[in-house]
Amino acid sequence: MSKTTPRTVDVARPVTADKGAWMDLWAQYNAFYGRKGETALPQVVVDTTWRRILDPESSVDGLIASVSGKLVGLAHVAFHDNLIQLQQTCYMQDLFTAPDARGLGVARALIDGVAQLCRSRRVSDVYWHTQAENTVALRLYDQICRDTNFVVYRMSVK
Repeated sequence: MSKTTPRTVDVARPVTADKGAWMDLWAQYNAFYGRKGETALPQVVVDTTWRRILDPESSVDGLIASVSGKLVGLAHVAFHDNLIQLQQTCYMQDLFTAPDARGLGVARALIDGVAQLCRSRRVSDVYWHTQAENTVALRLYDQICRDTNFVVYRMSVK
């Protein structure tokens, strides 16, 4: 995708017809984080994620971004109760831009779309995590939000 011509980034909620293109982007996103081949997500997880994103009753929601009709980005969020404020909060669990569309403003457009989802639900904040070495993403995040200086830990409880 040429970066010399300014492109409009269109952001919308996905629909059933977007599944194939979404699955391709979702696989790229997961591969970026090492979930591929032997460590790929089970198909049942992928299918359930897609169903949750489309389900208006789910606490999970999603957005897709396209440029010139081609799907180039995705964002997935989960709305949940919060113990330090009365209103819910929004966790942006996934944000991804296809490599050939990076630098076109896709991630910023998706974050703006997530902010609009939050406003429509009267949710006043959104938070997310990224890996410390994801320097390209960090440059954008440092421009538009504040670093909370928290470290994330995860424990398996099988």
